[in-house]
Amino acid sequence: MALPTIYAVGFSRWKRQHVRAHFQGRNLVFVSKPSRLPKKGNLCIAKWGLRIPNEKFPPDSELICLEDGFLRSVGLGAHLVRPLSWVSDAHGIYYDPRQPSDLELILRQLDFDDALLVRARKLADAIVAAHLTKYNTGSETWQCPNGARRVILVPGQVESDASIRCGSKSIKTNLGLMEEVRRRNPDAFIGYKPHPDVVAGLRVMGAGERSAFRFCDQVIGDVPMADLLSQVDEVHTLTSLTGFEALIRSKKVVTYGMPFYAGWGLTEDLGMSVEVAKRRNRKLKLDELIAGTLILYPTYVSRETGVFITPEQSLDELIAWRDTHPTRLSTKQRLLRFFLRRIAN
Repeated sequence: MALPTIYAVGFSRWKRQHVRAHFQGRNLVFVSKPSRLPKKGNLCIAKWGLRIPNEKFPPDSELICLEDGFLRSVGLGAHLVRPLSWVSDAHGIYYDPRQPSDLELILRQLDFDDALLVRARKLADAIVAAHLTKYNTGSETWQCPNGARRVILVPGQVESDASIRCGSKSIKTNLGLMEEVRRRNPDAFIGYKPHPDVVAGLRVMGAGERSAFRFCDQVIGDVPMADLLSQVDEVHTLTSLTGFEALIRSKKVVTYGMPFYAGWGLTEDLGMSVEVAKRRNRKLKLDELIAGTLILYPTYVSRETGVFITPEQSLDELIAWRDTHPTRLSTKQRLLRFFLRRIAN
């Protein structure tokens, strides 16, 4: 029996090539907006994140939500850098805790076997050894000050992103997070790292974010995240993926929102709702979280061959990509950066 056609709605021309790679082998039709979908029921529809509300689609549709994966690229998505991994979710999306996502269901229900856990541990060790993170950007260096007391890293986020809108109950700004972290940790050395899209001028700086120095000891520049994580003691965050990257490196993580990796007994959670806490009622081992997040949930596509690859193969490609990555942006990327900076400012 043939698989149903997938109607991909609202994707830019740049993203369409990557949607095709993600759904290779499937019949794919691109549609500009929901109103242009066929007037028939039981459609299979792919959409990007939460950009188009579910209510815009026919109620009997099968919706697949696409987003960037957790080991993505060497360079920012806002610079049109090709992704190595995406996730597709038929229940929700990992950064929206208002309903269970496929990732949450994996973490809540799967019986992780020993072979998978061994694989997850080897994968995590390889990521740490290779100093890899989601974007693998940054050209500056940072050294933890000599004699610094307990060092806390607070990663900035783009405040308009859905992960904050959906995943944080009370604190909605980077400045608000900084103030709360300082209140709870008056004697710690606190470093604040603005989001790389904000540093690059591609996204709008958060409300009052220029005043972050009031609550931190240092604002950290364009330093690779892996280098920072190797030097800090703790990460305090709303919903940033940096918290998960810190867990992989055996750092203490304190969450003030409800990221996908919170609520499983691996983090100190200060912003968890009663509803989400009841759903995430299982105590996970770190390797179980890693297996679900990096092996079972995402899809990896080779930038060399265009075919599906394993997470381990994606690490090899990321390392080779990083080692040969050009320092200058292409003409298209420079033009895009110019227009995005104009919009952001």
